[in-house]
Amino acid sequence: MKFLLLLSILSSATAFLPPTLPTSPTKLHSDAAIEEITEEPSAPSSPSYTCISRSEIMSEPNCLEFGSVWDPLGLADLGSDETLAWFRHAEVKHGRVAMAAFTGWAAVGAGLHLPGDLTRSGLHFADIPKAGLAAWDAVPGIGKVQMLIFAGLVEFHDEIFQAKGFQGKESKHYLRGGTPGRNAVPGLYDPFGLSSRRSEKELARGRAVEIKNGRLAMIGFMGLYAAAMIDGSVPFQPTP
Repeated sequence: MKFLLLLSILSSATAFLPPTLPTSPTKLHSDAAIEEITEEPSAPSSPSYTCISRSEIMSEPNCLEFGSVWDPLGLADLGSDETLAWFRHAEVKHGRVAMAAFTGWAAVGAGLHLPGDLTRSGLHFADIPKAGLAAWDAVPGIGKVQMLIFAGLVEFHDEIFQAKGFQGKESKHYLRGGTPGRNAVPGLYDPFGLSSRRSEKELARGRAVEIKNGRLAMIGFMGLYAAAMIDGSVPFQPTP
């Protein structure tokens, strides 16, 4: 009797409990289709420029054999077309600097000088010694700094404006299809515009002549420097 009474109490108590919602089992389907998104690799974009080719540089007319006579270390075989274009551009510029240096050395040795004063302290251009290295040593330090800054500004201007395509197609950067050795500073190397009145054949011959003269000037200036620094280092060196 007591047991039946207990069951009736429990059954009546469950009537006050909140109803429970049926739960549906969650099943993971391993065989569900998963859409994979794959990105196709994009093709490398070709550059919008074409550097002057190695064969074009090596086959310039009337030019000393770059690979056998002037290049005993075989530097022309290194790198890409851009590497050789950089070599040629550097060679032309160094040749120009050497020609200017050799001419300046000879002019000072011949007694030619600018008029007036070199400094405000009373140093005249006429007081500069005629010997090349002695003349350089006589220039005050601030004067040497000014010359180096000027050369650096010219180089900076040349690289920046060639990279931007200054004055159109004719001044493309030498690594972007331009001609190695072309200077982007207006009027610096050709102030009279002589190159604008020449044909392509004449310009090609002029570049070859310039390269040869620049190489000779580099050898000549190295000889002058060696003769000034080391007695007897140059054959047939005149004795004072």
